[in-house]
Amino acid sequence: MILVPVTYKGGIYQHDEIIDLIEDLGGYIIQKHIIATEVVLQALVPKEDIELIQRIGKPLTGELTPSPLVGTEIAVVSMSLEIHHLPHASCDLAEYIRRFGAKTNMVGLARGFGKRIAQLNDEERDVINEHDLAVYLLGNFETCIEQKFGVLRRGIDIPIVVCGGPSRESLQEIIDPPVDGYVGNVGRFMHRTKESEELDKLEEVVGEITRVLDRRREDLAKDPLSISPARLMDIINEKVDAIHEVLSPTPITVQMAGLRVKLPYDQYARILKDLVIEEDVTIGDIVDIHPSRMRDYILLKVRPFSETNIMV
Repeated sequence: MILVPVTYKGGIYQHDEIIDLIEDLGGYIIQKHIIATEVVLQALVPKEDIELIQRIGKPLTGELTPSPLVGTEIAVVSMSLEIHHLPHASCDLAEYIRRFGAKTNMVGLARGFGKRIAQLNDEERDVINEHDLAVYLLGNFETCIEQKFGVLRRGIDIPIVVCGGPSRESLQEIIDPPVDGYVGNVGRFMHRTKESEELDKLEEVVGEITRVLDRRREDLAKDPLSISPARLMDIINEKVDAIHEVLSPTPITVQMAGLRVKLPYDQYARILKDLVIEEDVTIGDIVDIHPSRMRDYILLKVRPFSETNIMV
């Protein structure tokens, strides 16, 4: 069964029917938002059942749209938190990526500016590496990007998409070794992205992120995970009552190969490790559990089948 990421938007009236349908078909609800009289569901649903969901949702004023970034967590890396790097370029891009289903986190570097002084500290590196992909928003000058980007990528082992003021071809030429994706003509700007040309550029960034993550999904498919992160989320939601007391909009953030659980590590890591999935298989048998560098959260990384010889 192939699960595809989608977003369902419809009236709040009887929306539980859609939730029950998706779950009965073997899909998963990743996130649910209720906005006034509208409900927004981000979900993974069986590819062959999309028409059925559309047909049942139509009388409920429901609409199903592809959302290629559902189930991913992306770091948007800004060179600093100062006004000439924030808020417009970084915030507009982070918000636009969310429209396609991704969970985005802003990472403002302490010393990302300047050709001579740019650096990446250990905490920033570790936080970025906890994501599925990092989008680096660089400046407008080739010489600046060429001199400092090597330092800012040091130790980053997740896919990187670089956005900068120079053209795509120029970015490919000055960045060595190459990164996974490039989007040119997106540098620093001091206004909101309202013009059609600017919105087209945001679309281009989303397209480049989607391309890179699709390639990552293909790599994961060659050695499948021992359990789907979405199913793991459902198990934790069902068996850990404390997760329902978390005030965050996403108490559990689904990633491509794991989860970020927003509970204190010292208190709940052992509880999660000992949770039974089925029969004699516990979460600790197939998942690596680490403390997150983001607050006091718990980071779960699902091991592939080749390491565990378990598939649940």
